[in-house]
Amino acid sequence: MLHGPHFIMMKHMANLTLIYGMRLLPEGEVTEIHDATLKLANGHEAHVTMHVLEGSREEIEQQLKQSLDAFFDFYPEL
Repeated sequence: MLHGPHFIMMKHMANLTLIYGMRLLPEGEVTEIHDATLKLANGHEAHVTMHVLEGSREEIEQQLKQSLDAFFDFYPEL
């Protein structure tokens, strides 16, 4: 359980925003990353899809878990 001034501050803050991005590529493909842009070994660029989740901590956690589950559904071989 969290205690102290940080917990009290977080408990009384407005809803939060979580921004995250995910992309799966074969090992060795990524050579550079700049501002959510990936440069691949073959010279092409790929982009990380950014997501915004808003709500309370519990709402964000639930949305993130659902999003992670859906993300990995695209990769059933994993």
